[in-house]
Amino acid sequence: MGFKAYLITQEDNKVSSGFVEMDEMQLDPGEVTIAVTHSSINYKDALAATGAGRIIRRFPCIGGIDLAGRVTSSADTRFNPGDEVLATSYDIGVAHHGGYAERARIPAKWVHKLPAGLTASEAMALGTAGFTAGLGIVRMEENGLKPANGPVIVSGATGGVGSLAVDMLASRGYDVVALTGKETETAYLMELGAKQVMLRQSLDFAKIKPLGKELWAGAVDNLGGDVLAWIASTMKQGGTIASIGLAASMSLNTTVAPFILRGASLLGIDSGYIGEPYRSGVWERLATDMKPRQLAAMTRHIAFADLPAAFEDYIQGRVKGRVVVDFPT
Repeated sequence: MGFKAYLITQEDNKVSSGFVEMDEMQLDPGEVTIAVTHSSINYKDALAATGAGRIIRRFPCIGGIDLAGRVTSSADTRFNPGDEVLATSYDIGVAHHGGYAERARIPAKWVHKLPAGLTASEAMALGTAGFTAGLGIVRMEENGLKPANGPVIVSGATGGVGSLAVDMLASRGYDVVALTGKETETAYLMELGAKQVMLRQSLDFAKIKPLGKELWAGAVDNLGGDVLAWIASTMKQGGTIASIGLAASMSLNTTVAPFILRGASLLGIDSGYIGEPYRSGVWERLATDMKPRQLAAMTRHIAFADLPAAFEDYIQGRVKGRVVVDFPT
């Protein structure tokens, strides 16, 4: 059976991508075959599709690190035809054919039944971004973070992970400070639940001290670089940081002072390969007590056919919230 796919290829070290017709015989090995109904766009997807980042580890590869749909066949008894499922992360869309296709074949251990309380569309509005934000909050709370400890700052707050983290934290009773470079999105962030919006332009990164004024009980950092260094220097005693992204820089120029003099913790959030019980547990919570209140408001939908035109906005930093890709039914 033929289907439409968005394939990323490389020739003479130049990455290109576009729609092609494929059949199921061309899909990668896996126990579960899925008729894809929804996917999403993450910054990582845009980097992969445009070649702006070295994301793809095997060419050719169908892009899309997230997918949701219905099982058409399964060699694993945990899944039956007609089951609604989702799959995110692992090698999907980078070294295993991904979610930007009308059909996908995925290893069973990467597939999860859609939790009660989430539609396939909502699952993709969350996607890897929502799972990452949720995992970060779970890990921070395991490390002692609670609303009474003080405010939590979220950097890169208008992005997918940032928007979802702002909403989730606010709904759990935290005082959230949204850090952004986009002054025009202040109202948007306040609507998500931010108590305060701080502009990145107001910070002087040339004057970061080993220990600055104690400000934050927790932090969700999507940027890395100088922003993360500043956040570390301004953590409260016993504060905890979830390091989630590197949109600004992979580098971190800081000192050990916040960690040995204030007992701050820097938690690395690996949403790509973390296994059980975290993966299922976080998805169950995203469908229940951690489900974002403003998920629909921060999400826009595009048709599968319109996918290629959406990537440049991610590369140029013009996107806020989440984008769900809807497949023909």
